[in-house]
Amino acid sequence: MDLVLGTMYFGTRTDEATSFAMLDRFVEAGGRMLDTANCYSFWSSPSGHGGQSEAVLGRWLAANPGLRDELVIATKVGVEPRDEGGVEGLSAAVIERESARSLERLGIETIDLYWAHGEDRATDLEETVAAFGALVSAGLVRRLGASNHPTWRVERARAIAARLGVEPWTALQLTTSYVEPRPGAAVPGKDHRFGFVTDETVDYLDEHPDLELWVYSPLVQGSYDRADRPFPEAYDHPGTTARLAELTREAAALGVPRSQVVLAWMLSKGWKPIVGVSTLEQLDSALAAASIRPAIS
Repeated sequence: MDLVLGTMYFGTRTDEATSFAMLDRFVEAGGRMLDTANCYSFWSSPSGHGGQSEAVLGRWLAANPGLRDELVIATKVGVEPRDEGGVEGLSAAVIERESARSLERLGIETIDLYWAHGEDRATDLEETVAAFGALVSAGLVRRLGASNHPTWRVERARAIAARLGVEPWTALQLTTSYVEPRPGAAVPGKDHRFGFVTDETVDYLDEHPDLELWVYSPLVQGSYDRADRPFPEAYDHPGTTARLAELTREAAALGVPRSQVVLAWMLSKGWKPIVGVSTLEQLDSALAAASIRPAIS
């Protein structure tokens, strides 16, 4: 199953008991990929710092010995706030220090997929690439990826990795959905300049089969199914109207919520949607998408 369980609010908005229950349900249903970050979720913590999600995952793993080897555990580095202001960035010192802290919180020996969470143009890209590569060479990380990076920076980093003979980024984490905002329109909560999948992204993926795409916020915070969460104004355009009509017809034909069709559509494209849920009911709905074969393009 290529669905990914997003654990952003585990340990903050989502209490530990509920977090454990959702992790148990996800794994029982065949889910194996978990996504977190060292900064999750600093904005929901009185401390102003993250680490809560990784810590909850670590305690859950400790309570389920023997399960670790079946899982793909992904975490991130780069945007944890600094006490003096700004974010940690992607220097070699930060990558080495924060990977060790993530491993300790998670209680594991190796991170399966380690993401560069956001750009750091104040640090030379070669330093960043070399530092990530060193983690793989040391056996502390298996694979590498980049989140919220422009395509040209990903390509440059991969070229540097080839020159240095180190592990390249082989995964992208960006946001998209079945409907998209107007070009140039501001989307609330999406302040990453290069966080959206574009046509160029898709073309780049098509030309580089070693790259995979993980999609965050695939359901636009529940807007497909929940009347109390309408799509942001940026999505109000004729393209959305047409695609929602097609989606509604397909969901009705299948007898399922529109959100399930959206997730199934992404899975059919070979993308890995990250589902961030807060209840078991929401999780069960997302899991059901894996068995749907939608007839939408």
